[in-house]
Amino acid sequence: VVVPHGNVVRLFSTAQRHFGFGPDDVWTLFHSYAFDFSVWELWGPLLYGGRLVVVPYTVSRSPAAFLDLIARQGVTVLNQTPSAFYQLMDEETRQDGGAPRTATLRHVVFGGEALDPARLRDWFALHGDERPVLSNMYGITETTVHVTHVALDRSHTAPHGPSAIGIPLADLRGHVLDTALRPVPPGVVGELYVAGAGLARGYLGRHALTAERFVADPFGPAGTRMYRTGDLVRLLPDGSLEYIGRSDH
Repeated sequence: VVVPHGNVVRLFSTAQRHFGFGPDDVWTLFHSYAFDFSVWELWGPLLYGGRLVVVPYTVSRSPAAFLDLIARQGVTVLNQTPSAFYQLMDEETRQDGGAPRTATLRHVVFGGEALDPARLRDWFALHGDERPVLSNMYGITETTVHVTHVALDRSHTAPHGPSAIGIPLADLRGHVLDTALRPVPPGVVGELYVAGAGLARGYLGRHALTAERFVADPFGPAGTRMYRTGDLVRLLPDGSLEYIGRSDH
């Protein structure tokens, strides 16, 4: 996937309003550099003058060791797939009988897979929902890591509630469309198409696939494109998006 460097710069400048990253922040590079989430982890601290802690592979495989690293290094910005964070939550409870060991955290950002917000009830019971702020960010490599943002609180953790992914970042647009590229009504499931500043140029040397996935945007100026994500969503009454699943599953 050909992603211009400028796409990464605009990702952070657009998302900054949600986070207020700065030189006092301590980030972890938890994920492999082959995973697009690492772009966010690596360049966030470097762009804003913070400190980056490179997590050894063996530590990343051990929730106990990783929890110790977070406490010892004073980590303030943590980026996790939901499945990894669930294990970290369980380990914190086991180690300290409910006493928080993640007190330095300001932000926890979820990405990379679908989040089950109901799994966060115990976390909010222990930590509250003011600090750290837990954010769910949906995205894909072809749209430069992150597309949407929602700050989570206790109200999102109702059993069988929606998997909220929020609203697109300010320089992106999300269209929920049917198979004929027509907008579907709120509450109706459709495929998510993404348009705006974050789109990649396409797939290197794969012109047919690029033409199939990066299609003309009928809702934007002439010559603009939108990316067909293959993800099914629906528009909620408050204007945010709920993630449903993949269209090919």
